[in-house]
Amino acid sequence: MSPSMLKRLSWILAAAGLLCGTAVMARPFWSYPAVKGYGPVHIWPHVAIRPNPHKVYRALFDVTKPGKSFLRLNPGLSHIARAVNTFVAAGVPLSHLRFDVIIHGPATPIALGPRTFTQVFHHPNPNLRVIRELRRAGVHIYVCGNALGDMHYTPAEVNPEIKVALSALTTLVIIQNKGYALMRM
Repeated sequence: MSPSMLKRLSWILAAAGLLCGTAVMARPFWSYPAVKGYGPVHIWPHVAIRPNPHKVYRALFDVTKPGKSFLRLNPGLSHIARAVNTFVAAGVPLSHLRFDVIIHGPATPIALGPRTFTQVFHHPNPNLRVIRELRRAGVHIYVCGNALGDMHYTPAEVNPEIKVALSALTTLVIIQNKGYALMRM
C-alpha cells in the first residue's frame, strides 16, 4: 500500500472511531523524550541527515535575545530543549551530548532566581522550569558576570541552577576552543 493510501486509511479510521464515540489510540505526534514539557519534536522515519548515536556532540548555545516579553518563556531556551529532545529522539544517549549555554546581553534577566525576578518584573520567572529540566538533561548553563554587573544584579540573585561565568566573551572563546559548535539564540 502506498504512503498516501496509508495516510488516507488512517484518516478514515480516525474519523470512524470518532463517529462511533471511541477515540482511536495513536502515538502522539510530538514527544519530549529528555526535556519534559519543552522543545517538542517529531522524528520522521526517513530523513537525509540523522545524528549518529555513537558520536559525541558538543554545542555552545549563545542566548542573547530576551524574547518578546520577560513574562513569557525565552524562545532560545525552548530551542535548546528542542535540540536536546531531537538528538535523544533520534537515538543519541544524553551521555553523548555536551551542551552548554551562556546567557548574556539583553537576555540576562532570564537567569535571575525566583525572588529577584518577581521583585523586578512583578511576575514569576517563566524560565525556571525549563532551566531545571535542561539541567536534569545534563545541560550546563552559565550567565555572564559582566552582564549581571551591567544590569546591577549580583551573583547571589542568580537562579541556583545557573553558574556565573567570568564573562560571555571568555566563555565563548574557552568553550569553542574545546571543539564546541556555536549556536546563536
